[in-house]
Formats: sequence, structure tokens, C-alpha cells
Amino acid sequence: MESRHRLAFAILLFLTPCACAQVGTAGMDPAQFGNIHVHIVYPNDRSAGLHLRVRLLSGGGTPIGEDFTNDQGAAEFAGVPIGNYHIIVSGEGIQETDSGEIEVDRRKVSQDLFITVRSSASNANLADGRAPSIAAVDMNVPSGALKEFDQAAKAMANQDWTKAIQRLKHAISIYPQYAPAYNNMGVAYGRLNQPAEERAALEKAISLNDHFVPAFVNLAKMSLREHNSARAETLLENALRAEPANVETMTLLAEAQLLSNHYDAAIATARTVHSLPHQNFAVVHYIAARAFEHQNRPQDAVSQLQIFLTEEPQGARADHVREEIVRIQQQR
Repeated sequence: MESRHRLAFAILLFLTPCACAQVGTAGMDPAQFGNIHVHIVYPNDRSAGLHLRVRLLSGGGTPIGEDFTNDQGAAEFAGVPIGNYHIIVSGEGIQETDSGEIEVDRRKVSQDLFITVRSSASNANLADGRAPSIAAVDMNVPSGALKEFDQAAKAMANQDWTKAIQRLKHAISIYPQYAPAYNNMGVAYGRLNQPAEERAALEKAISLNDHFVPAFVNLAKMSLREHNSARAETLLENALRAEPANVETMTLLAEAQLLSNHYDAAIATARTVHSLPHQNFAVVHYIAARAFEHQNRPQDAVSQLQIFLTEEPQGARADHVREEIVRIQQQR
């Protein structure tokens, strides 16, 4: 029980809604916010197309919001507080790509950001920049359904969850096989604290596209909230089969493994994350440290916490980790 309490800050880091959960500007000074228009392109400058996953993270790695690209390879984050951020793009058929640090400042009410991605295939697609393969159910979405989906995304950016659900239901009525629409509807239901509807929508998304990573991850987050870490493990393993190098998913998996008392697995997953570019995911070393503590290996735990501090030396979480190091050393 004590370990679960200490893990609370790690779990809460990831339990954020999947689509477009930006902070709105209603009632706030508009000079303190900005809008980011993201354009995803291939090396030949062609649009990357539909339903790539675009995540907005704070400079410290906290997820802020998420969107999916439209048919022009574009996504949008509205009402973003001034500060430093990263944007990570992932999806079936492309290499996960980090934008590097970007700044939202008072000088720009809106800014356009172009991010170049590469195909994960080792064939001609890499050279010619053709769109990656996607599930058949998402290849021919009617324009009317796309329009409703985009309107729902705007409603979610304004935190109008009820309107978003209405728009998504319209999209689904036009195209019943629309997995991303079900996923986003699940997110909106989650923000309205309607877990039964949230789960049903996410399960439907997976039934339509068993390679749709965001829905697997969202269901896993639900499972973690409900203290069902075993279910979360299974869902995240499925997600990793579709996107094997997704460090966010692997970090969540390490967390679920730790909460399931699968300490060796959690340590192994953390090591895999560390072997990959994992900027903004220093928390995986905190998870590994907890696993080492459970195995009565305090020196290994301290080593992991020290690695955390090299990757994230400042902020509330870094202060917490320093306190943890002192606690472990005193117990020794």
C-alpha cells in the first residue's frame, strides 16, 4: 500500500484524456495563451495524412493534450499557456518523432509548426514519402464524417465535451466504422465522468481497429484508475505490438507491471525505455527504483533515482526524488 501511495505522482502523470484536452482561455488573459497549428509532412513535403497521433507535452514531460491529424496532416492545440513544450508524433507506419523544444510566448497569438516524419518501413515508402498503411476501416472516411470529426476536435479544444460527443455521434452515423471517432468519444465521456459510456466507446474503437494504439492506451489508463493493473498490462502489451518503440506506452507498461508486483518485468521494461530516446520520460527510472526497492536492492534504487535527476534535474518531481534518495539512504 505504501508503494502505491508513493507511485501516485507517476500514475497521475499519465492519467490524462487522450484527445484535445487543452486548457481553454475563457475568463483568462488571452496574452497568457497561444494556439499551435501543427503540420505533419514527409521529407518530400507531402502531407502525412489522416489519424496520426500528435501529443503535446510540457517541458517537464507532463502530457497536456492530444489530437489526431486530419486529411491534410494537420492538428491543432488551442489555448495553450505560455511556456516551453514538446510535440511527439506517432502512428502506424511512421517513426515516432519529437519536435524538440518549442515555445508559446506572448509575441505570437498563433504559430504554425511543421514536423517532418519518416516511414518506419524499410521499403520504397521511405524514399518517396507515401502515406503509411492504416486500417482498412479508416482508409475511406467520407468527407462528411471527417468534417464532423474536426468540429468535435474543436469542441474538445474548448472543453465542450457534450458538443464534442454530439459531433462524434454524427460522424459515426455517417461512417459507423470510424474507430478514431469512438476513441475521442470515449475521452469526452471520461471528462464528463461517465465511465460506462467511456469504456463502451473505447472497446468499440478497438473492435473496429485492433491496431489502434490510442484506444488501447486509454483503456489501460482507465484500468489503472480502477486499480486493475493486470488488465492494464494486457492492453499495453497489445498497444506495443502495434507500435513497438512507443516510449510512453512502455513507461505505462512498466508502471502497470510494478503495480502487479511483476518487478523483474518492470525493471526490464524500464531498461528498454532507457535504451531508446526517451526525453520527457525520466519517470520510468522512478518506477524502476520502486521495483528495486521491493527486491531489497536499495543501491540499485538510488542509482535509478540519480539517473532520473540527470534527466529531469528541476521541478516538483525532482524535489520529490531527492527526498526519496535521502529516505532510502537513511533506511540503509
